Amino acid sequence: MTDLETRAAPSRAGALRRAAPALLGYAAVRALGLVALALWSAARDKNAYTLLTARWDSLWYTRVAELGYGYEVRLANGDVHSNLAFFPLLPWLERLVTAVSPLSYTDGGFLVSLFASLAAAWGIFAVADHVYGRRAGVCAVLLWAVLPVGIVQSMAYSESLFTALAAWALYAVLTGRWPLAGALALLAGLTRPVGLAVVAAVWVTAVASFVRDRRASEPDGARTTPSAPASALTSMSVSASADASRVLGMLLAPLGTAGYVLWVGHHTGKGPLGYLDVQAGWRNGFDGGYAFARFVAEKFTSFPSALAGVGLIVGVASVIWLYVVGVRQRQPLPLLVYTGVVVALALCASSYFGSKPRLLVPAFPLLLPLAPALARLRTRRSALVLGSVAVASAVYGAFWLNGSGPP
Repeated sequence: MTDLETRAAPSRAGALRRAAPALLGYAAVRALGLVALALWSAARDKNAYTLLTARWDSLWYTRVAELGYGYEVRLANGDVHSNLAFFPLLPWLERLVTAVSPLSYTDGGFLVSLFASLAAAWGIFAVADHVYGRRAGVCAVLLWAVLPVGIVQSMAYSESLFTALAAWALYAVLTGRWPLAGALALLAGLTRPVGLAVVAAVWVTAVASFVRDRRASEPDGARTTPSAPASALTSMSVSASADASRVLGMLLAPLGTAGYVLWVGHHTGKGPLGYLDVQAGWRNGFDGGYAFARFVAEKFTSFPSALAGVGLIVGVASVIWLYVVGVRQRQPLPLLVYTGVVVALALCASSYFGSKPRLLVPAFPLLLPLAPALARLRTRRSALVLGSVAVASAVYGAFWLNGSGPP
């Protein structure tokens, strides 16, 4: 057993009871956001449900669910937007909902996101509770709920589904359930390209666990006793079982991402890297953050936009600061690896700069340094803080979705 596995997980019923305050609080915050959206949309003669389910990426996912892959849009500038850029798990689930109910594909996307957001909240609680305790776990969930772009969690997008799979995969790693962690990483890899972050967390933690176990099992001749052979055999058997479990998890983890990327390459006839060509058609790639830095710098060419530039710099600095704090607080290795990859992929992508806030939604471990601090406040004070931020988040989400919204 490793230090990640020493804390036993509660039973399913006990875990649900333990998480109930977090889930109820999360549901209340999301309900507030939806009410604010409905009121704002009605005032502007718009349909709130349409904004949640039938715009931007949600339309692409619905088309995949209904008609499959192969649809593309050719723009006047020569760009090709192919639906192969969208990973298949959400459309598969939308199709499943439609197959077993009278709901439409659009309704299916909303329903999947609704339940996935609750599963994500529970997974975030499980991780934070495991690391910092129950009260901090509740605060972590509520902090995730009141994110300025938290309305995305209620949209027919893949962020909630991915966060749910990622959070529970990380919890499985923390509790030493390697095959489950690998299976969840596989599913996360079928949901979004950033599934690589979950794969990396499983692999890096497993390798570190191998190394730690090998060092712990080094023979100490000075302590040999007559009973040592039997004890050594038992230890070797347990170690072999743990090794097999970790290896299975490592083998399963990358299959989702690798499987879809390779299928796209075969489907397009462009080989293993064909998916990169699909992303290039959307002018999306990884350039180390150069394009984003240039985008921010251009904001300072005029006074009104300079304020937005300052806001972007403060936002990026806050993200980096929270990650550094997590490192200094010695967060568990899988959380640091996962968060580092999610943040790097979000900030260093070369296109769709307006999408970066929602791309950071799955990076929930960034909130963990704040959760214990909030948990140490008196209940009335923490409720006042979270309630105020929840109202602000609900208003901003309604304004945002009725305006430019999440591209």
